[in-house]
Amino acid sequence: MKKTVSLIVTALLAVQCLMAQVAEGIKFLNYEKYKSARETLKKAYDANPKDPQAIYWYGQSLIAAEAGELTKAMITSAKDVYQKGLQEIGSDAWLLVGMGHLEILEGGDINSAKQKFEQAITATTETRGRNKGKGNPGILNAIGRANADGGSKLGDPVYGIEKLKQAAALDLTNPDIYITMGISYLKMGGENGGEAVKAYQEAIVRDPKNARAMFRIGRIYQSQNNKELFDQFYGNAIAADPTYPPVYYNLYNYYADKDVPKAKEYLDKYVANADKDPNTDLFVADYLFRAGKYNESLEKVKQIEAEVGGIDKMPKLYGIYAYNYDRTNDSLKAKESIEKFFATADAASLTSEYYGLAIKIYSRFPGSEDVAAGYIEKAMQLDTLAASRVNYAKMASDMYAKAKNPQKQLVWLKKGVSFKKEMGITDYFYITDASIKAGELDEALRLSNEMIQKFPDQIYGYRFAVQSAVAIDSDTTKGTAVPSIMQYIDFLKKDPAKNQRILPFQFYYLASYYHDKAKDFTKTLEVLNSLLSIYPEDKYGLQVKPIVEKEIAAAQKQQGSGGKTTGNTSSSSGTSGAGSNL
Repeated sequence: MKKTVSLIVTALLAVQCLMAQVAEGIKFLNYEKYKSARETLKKAYDANPKDPQAIYWYGQSLIAAEAGELTKAMITSAKDVYQKGLQEIGSDAWLLVGMGHLEILEGGDINSAKQKFEQAITATTETRGRNKGKGNPGILNAIGRANADGGSKLGDPVYGIEKLKQAAALDLTNPDIYITMGISYLKMGGENGGEAVKAYQEAIVRDPKNARAMFRIGRIYQSQNNKELFDQFYGNAIAADPTYPPVYYNLYNYYADKDVPKAKEYLDKYVANADKDPNTDLFVADYLFRAGKYNESLEKVKQIEAEVGGIDKMPKLYGIYAYNYDRTNDSLKAKESIEKFFATADAASLTSEYYGLAIKIYSRFPGSEDVAAGYIEKAMQLDTLAASRVNYAKMASDMYAKAKNPQKQLVWLKKGVSFKKEMGITDYFYITDASIKAGELDEALRLSNEMIQKFPDQIYGYRFAVQSAVAIDSDTTKGTAVPSIMQYIDFLKKDPAKNQRILPFQFYYLASYYHDKAKDFTKTLEVLNSLLSIYPEDKYGLQVKPIVEKEIAAAQKQQGSGGKTTGNTSSSSGTSGAGSNL
């Protein structure tokens, strides 16, 4: 009997030890200490290789990625663990959920994954007793976790939230259920931020010291640029648990480009509480770069390269090399480094920031504009914020303007304004200017008139309208530029002194057109009189007016004697050379 009791106690202690190890590993996952999580859960797995929960959570640690940088190799490692478990213990619910999770991350058939999830729910639903018909909250939470993971196009967060709500009703103490629910709401879109905050607050109700939930609320407010509130919740997270690393890293990133000394304080706290691994050292190299200590940053990268056994073991090092070489104006090395980075880094590492760096580097090499534009397209696919896309489009348009390629400059200017609610005066200015340079004259004239309507007190619309209209009627035979010039004159006449270098030439153009093309000497004289009423000392007006008056008198005399007027009888009078100097 004593021997039996002893065996039972030993078994219970073993189970408790396993659960304690798993719980510790889960905490490391929540604290984004992935190295520690893998080490802890590997011990639990090695000691209990046929325990479903030990297998499941060890697999989860293998797909836990720094900054979401999940690789195919990581998925393969987790799959090997789960498949081995399935072979040895059969279709256990935890392993079915794990395999469904991997199927989602691989971009597989969501219905196939759901089939596994539903099979797991059925297998763990109580069939008798007071909990008859109720599912297992751990399994339901794991299903929610699977659908919350990955990018916005992976999984079904609505389905996941449904299962998480069921889990929350069954397990009244686990705060992680509500944190996963909040992540799921955000995965559905930023407009669900309010629901996410509510979910995180429910987690805090369950665990008033839950730094992770407080931190995630802070992240939502940071995404809204609400500094007062994100400072508050980040501060709450630190007060709840000063050893929670992610909050320090986010604050480091926030201040890295704003207050380098303050950023260093948060980086030091992050390093002190995060796992000691090459990724942590990489953040130090990043700080040194941001602090302008480029040589020290390069030395740190070289040190990490040596420690990991070669740069190919950690392709992100190429990225830091590229940043430093770019800043030290070693364009060739910067270009070489960024090319190697894109060639070796996993797709998950290719962030919009790295694409932005590639754009900057390639734009220095004439003839590489199209390559840089390709990176801009990729950056815009990753960074869906309208303001960011506007900035990327501006980078491309500026690049093509520098390369004197107005056609492609115009394409990117139009793309940029497509992300705005409405065009401002600056938008109109550049897009109209590029349209003229690209030969899109009718479009330029249309835009100019829109500019005049929206910004009647600004000179640019009138000026561009004249420039476009004159170019359309390049030989002045149609006279179609006259309305635009008259409109420009009316605007410029409001301040003749200020516009003395511009206004007279509009009259010169009209005088030339009416005299040489329209053969209307009376109209020519009206234009000259208008010019001289504003600028009585204008040399052109004073010189040409008497000539036109003689031409009119001669024509009237000829008409009076019964002759026929043929128009301008003095084409060499000097008026035919008058034009518009815009």
